[in-house]
Amino acid sequence: MSEPVLTIRGLERTYTTAAGPLTVLRGVDLDLRPGEIVGLVGPSGSGKSSLLHAAGLLEHPNAGRITILGRDCSDLAERERTRVRLGTIGFVYQFHHLLPEFTALDNVALPQMIAGKTRKAARARAAELLTALGLGARLTHQPAQLSGGEQQRVALARALANSPRILLADEPTGNLDPTTSGAVFDSLYALARSQGVAALVATHNLALASHMDRVFEMRDGRLEPA
Repeated sequence: MSEPVLTIRGLERTYTTAAGPLTVLRGVDLDLRPGEIVGLVGPSGSGKSSLLHAAGLLEHPNAGRITILGRDCSDLAERERTRVRLGTIGFVYQFHHLLPEFTALDNVALPQMIAGKTRKAARARAAELLTALGLGARLTHQPAQLSGGEQQRVALARALANSPRILLADEPTGNLDPTTSGAVFDSLYALARSQGVAALVATHNLALASHMDRVFEMRDGRLEPA
């Protein structure tokens, strides 16, 4: 069995609220291996997003360790955390957050150029990913000219543009109708598989989750096999 690309041990997260401390993660453990698609289900407020944010080094847990590609990233300085995110992790959210003034091609090329690729190389990689997602005829369209499903596939291509080892997706089909949700998830599944990316996907859609390699449920701040 291949070594995990992401290892989480003893993760805890408590927020301070007007009503007092709110604990959403209680000693979460998780291993994510190359090429596998893992589902994360549970009601709103159960801690799914908090787990993804901690795993993606976007926020600091109160306790626990996060190891990415064998490196303990729990206590890294913010600049180094940003570097790890940029080179290792791709993110997809419920809302696509595409730049409205840019074409689909340039939305996918931009993060590569930020990472140091030339414009030519970045646009070539963007065209390759978008074509693989069935958007070869939409490269020069701006987000407003695309359907919701097409916009989300552009967001998926953007998340995979820098060849991350880990893909973290937070309700990536939550804003779409059932038919479009299925099509976008199929695209995510196929592209993650072909790219050898380990994906952790939070979703309310149990039908989609049933197609993943493993599924966990957040219950009272803990992660349990669904």
